[in-house]
Amino acid sequence: MVDQTAVAVSSKDQSNAPTSAPVSPNDVVDVTVHPLVLLSAADHYHRVARGTRKRAVGVLLGTVSRGRVDASNSFAVPFEEDSKNPAVFYLDHNFLENMLHMFRKINAKERVVGFYSTGPQIRPNDLRIHALLKRFVPPETSTPPVFVIIDVRPDRESIPTTAYRVVEEVDSASSGGGGAKTTEVHSTFAHVPSLIGAEEPEEIGVEHLLRDINDPTVSTVTSLIKAKMSGLSALTEKLVEMKDYLEAVVEGRMKVNQEIVANMQTILNLLPNLNVDELVKSMLIKTNDMHMVIYLSALIRSVIALHDLVNNKIKYNLEGGEEEEDRKAAAGKAGKGGKGEEEKKEDDGEGGKKSSDGEKKEKK
Repeated sequence: MVDQTAVAVSSKDQSNAPTSAPVSPNDVVDVTVHPLVLLSAADHYHRVARGTRKRAVGVLLGTVSRGRVDASNSFAVPFEEDSKNPAVFYLDHNFLENMLHMFRKINAKERVVGFYSTGPQIRPNDLRIHALLKRFVPPETSTPPVFVIIDVRPDRESIPTTAYRVVEEVDSASSGGGGAKTTEVHSTFAHVPSLIGAEEPEEIGVEHLLRDINDPTVSTVTSLIKAKMSGLSALTEKLVEMKDYLEAVVEGRMKVNQEIVANMQTILNLLPNLNVDELVKSMLIKTNDMHMVIYLSALIRSVIALHDLVNNKIKYNLEGGEEEEDRKAAAGKAGKGGKGEEEKKEDDGEGGKKSSDGEKKEKK
């Protein structure tokens, strides 16, 4: 079971929170994932699990400051799990220890802050992997390791990372007919806000990568329309997720989380009231202005295309006239040459007849 705590916590609420607020040592405020981690996870998945139903698992390295986890580096770990029996999995401890030892030689400030998985969902073994990874966290660190799902699917429109922390829940259940209640403690995953952050060298590297994969044939308008469509599809996905959560609460399949419900109410309160005449009029005017610009753009484009077509017709007609004159001149020269040859042949024929007649007379 996955706790839905802080699923709908917005970044605005997080930014409005006071920075000097006391944070418990075991609390995780947010998780920042750097581009190097995303590139390493995508490369790991394409090398190991591409085209299969497997997933890639690796270790996150970075720093922690006041509950804010900064995952700046990572490395892959040999991992296998049985698809039929989810309780069976293999994680190479020796490889993990050797890699940590080598990374400490390069950068002593980086430590284990959690682990990542290409998911795209939480698996039953993730809690056991989390418990196993806690042994590699330095003893002086009070912040527990986090779990980040990095979705490497190319059709994903929203942020590709989802962060979790482990929390303990207490369930009380009555045992027997005496009414005695027993409490049971179990660990579950709770959502944590995740961000994509980069330092200046990483930003430069990402810009160079995007420059290499940029398609110059795609116009700016096409890119803007594609970005709008991606934003709308992401909004639709979030609204469907909110609807599914509310339906699950009404049917009793999930517990009510007052924080999520309060955030949903805040989102609905921010929606504009479309029943106001001034707002409707202003939206109509804005829409008409945009349609007028689109109409004028299409009209101007058509006029320019017709103008280019007329210019091409005139140009090709002039060139065709000159070629026709050249052909006529060449045909005239060829005709004169043919007539001269025919007259010469006729003269030769007459001379031949005269010589044959003279020879006959001499024989007689």
